[in-house]
Amino acid sequence: MQKSEIFVRADQHRALGLSTFAFTICFAVWTIFSIIGFKIKQDLGLSDTQFGLLVATPILTGSISRIFLGILTEQYGGRIVFPLQMLLSAAAVWMLTTVHTYEMFLLVALGLGLSGGSFIVGVAYVSRWFENKNQGTALGIFGVGNVGAAVTNFVAPFLVVALGWEGTAQVYSVALAMTALLFYALAKPDPEHQRRQAAGENHVSISQQLAPLKNVQVWRFSAYYFFVFGAFVALASFLPRYYVGAYGLELTTAGILAGLYSLPGSVFRAVGGWMSDKWGARSVIYATFFVSLLVLFIMSYPGSHHIVQGINGTIEFDLSVSLGVFVALSVVLGFVMSLGKAAVFKHIPHYYPDHVGSVGGLVGMIGGLGGFILPIAFGILLDTTGIWTAPFMLLFLIVAVSTLWMHVSIRKIERQKHPRIGLETYS
Repeated sequence: MQKSEIFVRADQHRALGLSTFAFTICFAVWTIFSIIGFKIKQDLGLSDTQFGLLVATPILTGSISRIFLGILTEQYGGRIVFPLQMLLSAAAVWMLTTVHTYEMFLLVALGLGLSGGSFIVGVAYVSRWFENKNQGTALGIFGVGNVGAAVTNFVAPFLVVALGWEGTAQVYSVALAMTALLFYALAKPDPEHQRRQAAGENHVSISQQLAPLKNVQVWRFSAYYFFVFGAFVALASFLPRYYVGAYGLELTTAGILAGLYSLPGSVFRAVGGWMSDKWGARSVIYATFFVSLLVLFIMSYPGSHHIVQGINGTIEFDLSVSLGVFVALSVVLGFVMSLGKAAVFKHIPHYYPDHVGSVGGLVGMIGGLGGFILPIAFGILLDTTGIWTAPFMLLFLIVAVSTLWMHVSIRKIERQKHPRIGLETYS
């Protein structure tokens, strides 16, 4: 390997490592309400719908901000945008400890949610360092930062016990601010940004950056991400509440079990990127949807008591998903979701290499909106139906619709490209 190649590899590893670490901290902050929100719910006497809105509010900001942060990253580079976004988020987290009403919590939660926009900043920054054949793997590794949700589920309950929810928020704020300073000190401008500066080129106009968003394909990718990422975030926030309510567990135990879901939903994203590079992103998404349909069908089944007229009289029995089976299913679901997240973002630099920030921002925004809308929908379903498994029924329906849309669209493309044999060259 030549000396120049060694330097290039070192810069790639630096960019990927710093971005992944920063994204992990940001994601931990983004999902903090999954733990401290439960204490706030008790303090303020919130309903499930109000709690769902509180948990979902940071997701709203983190989602909507992605398209704007993606555009800013294309314009000014990740080395500048990433630290600024983290510092603003850290300030909002600290402000949580200064408010006392539900309305003010919602307002501050909007600022805290900016931490969720870090994803598209990292995607736009990291993708510029790697060639197309390795982008799936690189972005998959970066996406492992979703493990921040597991960090919060594992660590935050014990911090709450030791320091209270206010102290937990302060610890998170300081950690995020220190990460911002570390990133700015060690990161380098991405190659494309350096090239533009050296050539004295003007920034790409916003209209040019947004042009690809008129393609239906981009919105289809967004629908996939609504489930694989949006539902992941929603469940990471909802599962502690589900375990406490449906199975009567303590918060610390519920947090650990929710972390078992979040962990594979994060760390195996790198595997999903590698699989997408090797076998094609479409195949990985198909596998994700089919397994998710099966798992969610079982998780959706409510505990029930049955009376059957037998030959020798009535037969009574109960059917329910035990805690152990449910936890195992959640682990499987988190695993295939991690593969699907990587596969969706493998598509973007392949089809839109010059618009990763804007296209990825839209896809990330729609996916993040899933993390905002679904917790609210979960709370409404619980309040109106009184059935603990109703949220999983909703997720099953979402996956079924997405699978059908994907298959119909792919068959249409196949007929257009190969009207006689129905084959498509790119998978």
